[in-house]
Amino acid sequence: MGSLLIAVIYLVFISLGLPDSLLGSGWPVMQDDFGVPSSYAGYVAMTISFMTIISALLSPRMIRRFHTRWIVIVSIAMTVLGLVGFSVSEHYFMLFLFAVPYGLGAGAVDAAVNHYVANNYSGSVMNFLHCFYGVGAVISPNIMALALKHARWNEGYRWTAFIQIGILLVCIFSLPLWKKKDTEGSGDESGSAGITEAMKTPGVVLTLIAFFAYCAGEATCFLWTSSYFAGTKSGLSEETVAAFGSLIFGGLMLGRLISGFVSDRLGDKLLIRIGIAVELAGIVLIMLPTENYILAVAGFLVTGTGMGPVYPAIQHMAPANFGKRNSAAVIGLQMASAYVGSTFMPMAFGVIQQETGIGIMPVYLIVFAAMNIGLLELAYRRIRQNRESA
Repeated sequence: MGSLLIAVIYLVFISLGLPDSLLGSGWPVMQDDFGVPSSYAGYVAMTISFMTIISALLSPRMIRRFHTRWIVIVSIAMTVLGLVGFSVSEHYFMLFLFAVPYGLGAGAVDAAVNHYVANNYSGSVMNFLHCFYGVGAVISPNIMALALKHARWNEGYRWTAFIQIGILLVCIFSLPLWKKKDTEGSGDESGSAGITEAMKTPGVVLTLIAFFAYCAGEATCFLWTSSYFAGTKSGLSEETVAAFGSLIFGGLMLGRLISGFVSDRLGDKLLIRIGIAVELAGIVLIMLPTENYILAVAGFLVTGTGMGPVYPAIQHMAPANFGKRNSAAVIGLQMASAYVGSTFMPMAFGVIQQETGIGIMPVYLIVFAAMNIGLLELAYRRIRQNRESA
């Protein structure tokens, strides 16, 4: 029965990945339909992420008060509403209306399931879990590419919503499995720390800023990879450009798959260091000045592969670094910090690239990769010093 629950949790993370890459892969065509500048994708993405920040900040209280299974079911239902809403949007402003459930549905389930796995399973399971997020994120740009080839971008959102409905039904049918394993939501709020207390723990703030930097780079790739190919490589069809939106997600999936096999042996810290080194190598490939798109394709794949272990490893370390009492609040804060990066930095890049050209994207990514590793190393030192002085 335990293995069946793990399978359901993996499916939940596929559902988390499905909506995340649709806007970036469809935007080069969507912007023409709506008659708006390319940078306007950033405002929609910002709204989605802002809603996710709200639900992530509320997640520690929800985890204490409600069972994880209900957070999962309600959250997936909200993403279905958002996807269907995008599919029927005929005007740009309508995207903002449906971005509300789109974003609110993601944050709570992400924090709740990550907290559950970090406290109950190994780093290997955590990496495989986030690998399945990559599965969902790889599938949806190809759904969008298929829709652009045979219908319109609206159908890409509608077809993805149908898949989400199927996953939602599986989660509903799996409720008896959760009843056996889900011990959260007892209503007893005395056993875990709140956000204010968790923020005072040494190393937490540095980790949050590092998480912000990581997700700033990741989300910029999510939203602007297709546009990077459209703006820097000539002769590519619309469906090819849309499909290239899945490159970063394919790399993430590969990186997390590899990490799932080696994480228990290498440990979270070493995985992060290796991952960021690989990420930087991929960004260098993207930077190479050539009209041929093959090196850029390889670069985004390598970049995503390097990014792969960073997110799950940081979250899996939360109970060990900050204690189980703080873990729910820290993971909720990490999610909120992540989505602050996801909210504002792709939008900021949209404004920058409109002035300088989208070719500046690799430089933008290097800045955040360097921030990520530098701040994490400082956090490790602060945690170690705190333990030695205790």
